[in-house]
Amino acid sequence: MKILVGVKRVVDFNVRIQVKPDGSGVATDGVKMSMNPFDEIAVEEALRIKEAGNAEEVIVATIGPKACQEQLRTALAMGADRAIHVLTDEEIQPLTGARILKALVDKESPKIVMLGKQAIDDDNNQTAQMLGALAHWPQATFASEVKIDGDTATVTREVDAGLETLSVDLPAVISADLRLNEPRYVKLPDIMKAKRKPLEAIPLADLGVEIAPAVNVLKTTAPAKREAGIKVETVAELVSALKEKGLI
Repeated sequence: MKILVGVKRVVDFNVRIQVKPDGSGVATDGVKMSMNPFDEIAVEEALRIKEAGNAEEVIVATIGPKACQEQLRTALAMGADRAIHVLTDEEIQPLTGARILKALVDKESPKIVMLGKQAIDDDNNQTAQMLGALAHWPQATFASEVKIDGDTATVTREVDAGLETLSVDLPAVISADLRLNEPRYVKLPDIMKAKRKPLEAIPLADLGVEIAPAVNVLKTTAPAKREAGIKVETVAELVSALKEKGLI
C-alpha cells in the first residue's frame, strides 16, 4: 500500500510576519521558510503507519518553485521513501492544489492521501475536502488518531462537540490535526541519506491541470494595533469605565 503525503512550504511559525509596503502580500525575502507544521504531522503519521506494517511506501509531494525541494528533503530525512515536486511559480489556491493532487493520485494510485488540516499561511482548510470530492473518496478530517486494519481506517477526529470516530474504506483522504502525533527529530545522518533518495520534478503544465484562480486578493494589510489598556484601582472605577464605553 502506498501513502501520498502533501507538504507545503510556508513562512516558519516562529517568524513575525511583515506585510509588504505596497500591500501586495507578505514579505518573504530573507525570511526563514519551513514545512507547514500540520503537514509535518501528516508525514509523521504516514511513517508510523508504514512502520506498523500497514504500508509499503510513503511518497511526499509538494507544489511550487524550486526552493520547495528543501521541504521535500526534510520529509525524506524524516523517513519518506521518495518525493514528487510539481514545479510552478504560479499562486496555488486550494482547488488548484486539489486538482494537482488528484492528478498525482491517478499517477501513483495510493490507498491513503495524508494532508495537514490547513496551512498556516492562508488557513483555508479546504484542500483535503476538495480532493476527497474530486477523487470520489471518503474523507476523515481533523484526525487526532488513526488506526489501519486492512482496507479500513478508523479515525478519531476533533469536532466542535468533542471527539467523533469514523470508519472509512480505503482509499481515503485523511487530514491531520495538531494532537495526532509529535513529529520525530531529524538527525544529521538522515539528512545526508535524504540527498540520495529519489526526487521527481514534474512541470505543472505536464499534468494538464486548470490553474485559474477562484479568488483574487485585492490587498493585504496588517492587523490594527491594539490600544494601550488602562488600570483601575477599584471595582467601582472598573464599572464606571465600562459604562462610559457603553459595554454595560
